[in-house]
Amino acid sequence: MDTQFLVSLSIIIASFALYIGIAIYNKAKETSDFYVAGRGISPFSNGMAIAADWMSAASFIGMAGTIMLLGYDGLAYIMGWTGGYLLLTFLLAPQLRKYGRYTVPEFIGDRYESHTARMIAALCTIIISFVYSIGQLSGSGVVIGRLLEVDAKVGTMIGVVLIAFYAAFGGMKGITWTQVAQYVILIIAYLIPVVFMSLQLTGNPIPWLSYGKIVGEFQQLDQQLGISQYTDPFLKGSKWQFLALMFTLMAGTAGLPHVIVRFYTVSTMKAARWSGAWALLFIGLLYLSAPAYAAFSRFILIKNVVGQKISELPAWTEKWINTGKLQIADANGDGILQWQEMVISNDIVVMATPEIANLGMFVIGLVAAGAMAAALSTAGGLMIAISSSFAHDIYYRILRPNASEQNRLLVARISIVAATLLAGLVALNPPGVITQIVAWAFAIAASTFFPALVLGVWWKRSNAAGAIAGMLVGLVVSLGYILAAKYGGFSVAGIVDTGAGIFGAVAAIAANVVVSLMTKEPSQSVQEEVYDLRYPEQMTYKDGQVWMR
Repeated sequence: MDTQFLVSLSIIIASFALYIGIAIYNKAKETSDFYVAGRGISPFSNGMAIAADWMSAASFIGMAGTIMLLGYDGLAYIMGWTGGYLLLTFLLAPQLRKYGRYTVPEFIGDRYESHTARMIAALCTIIISFVYSIGQLSGSGVVIGRLLEVDAKVGTMIGVVLIAFYAAFGGMKGITWTQVAQYVILIIAYLIPVVFMSLQLTGNPIPWLSYGKIVGEFQQLDQQLGISQYTDPFLKGSKWQFLALMFTLMAGTAGLPHVIVRFYTVSTMKAARWSGAWALLFIGLLYLSAPAYAAFSRFILIKNVVGQKISELPAWTEKWINTGKLQIADANGDGILQWQEMVISNDIVVMATPEIANLGMFVIGLVAAGAMAAALSTAGGLMIAISSSFAHDIYYRILRPNASEQNRLLVARISIVAATLLAGLVALNPPGVITQIVAWAFAIAASTFFPALVLGVWWKRSNAAGAIAGMLVGLVVSLGYILAAKYGGFSVAGIVDTGAGIFGAVAAIAANVVVSLMTKEPSQSVQEEVYDLRYPEQMTYKDGQVWMR
């Protein structure tokens, strides 16, 4: 064992021990603790937990790499995800918090007065969360595999065991405080390398102000190497793909059940809004840093690695080649590495950057711990969402309404363990890179929950038949497009599988509106409830008038 291995392993074990200790200390004893953390979380802490829940392996591990390889086109991820959070904070979160339920399927079932709608929403939650968790577990496998120098599949199963333990034990209450700790670790781990790289390359320790200078230098480097310009738009896809992907990520963000449920853990609508504001600030720290990360990493690769003799490449390249995430081939036989002769996976750029920039063994270990925190925090939230949908919405609200609290907690914990193991098995051979798999989950969320929630909150005429038709049509269209584009090469206007949400959402909204107008309108009490959601919680809408409580 070398010193680097021991340092990294010590940091990872210390962080694992912290997560497990928090879960044990905050063990859920009641169903309200398990599903909504007793609704007692402060907006500041909830903002950190939301940020950790949101900033998955795709954000921490994959986003900077995606921008580095796609250039301008990669900005669709940042614009879509950030815009989606604004959409969620201002359009849905306070209203859903005022309605006061445990889960998104519970809101849909009660708002539309339909067990069928509740069942379909629960199944959609399970599908979305399951697909999303495959990406997270795959990411944890990459990190653990590289760190422990074992196969990524072994790393994936280690991550499965850890998530299953602390998610099943602590429930939402334990997950919340675990995610607060994970946010602190991951943001420190993300910022330290980019600050040091900024200092090394520009003499300025503030990367958000300095990386523009580096991007400017790419113009000359790209021309010298004969590769596409980093800042030229739409080189990796059409502008319609850019717009479709951005819409899919934006609407998908506003419809993700594991993110929405975090707004149920605070006590009031005002606290829900402040949670969103804090979350935006905490998320912004990472998202505004990702373009700088990408620019610095690409610059160092081009300056220090490309153009070197292949037989004399830095030692870190061999370690990543062994994982299969980095491929180097001397295509022209000159013994010199060209940019075109190097294939680097989106998923390793952040992990490899401390080694590429020679930032020291502590930083390498810290980044590994941060990546683990990102993957585990989101995976934990997803498992809670799956568990809630099955144990609360299907088992308790439909199958066994008389089940005891202990019985419901037991079913919830068993469902977490089963879902984590199943997702881990699929993640052993993931069907795509992390950002691609995550984009599929967003496409399904944008096509099912986004229309049902927006129309359910803001259009009193939307009824159960419309919501059911909308969710089913959206699910079929989005899944069908993903499969046809991924495996059949099908596309409309150059839009590939990651932009499928645009078609699913439009079809779902149309189906919801048309079917609702063709069938009986909701009851008067439901229509008044919808109006009531538009007012602060100190006010109540009833019989056409607004009353102070």
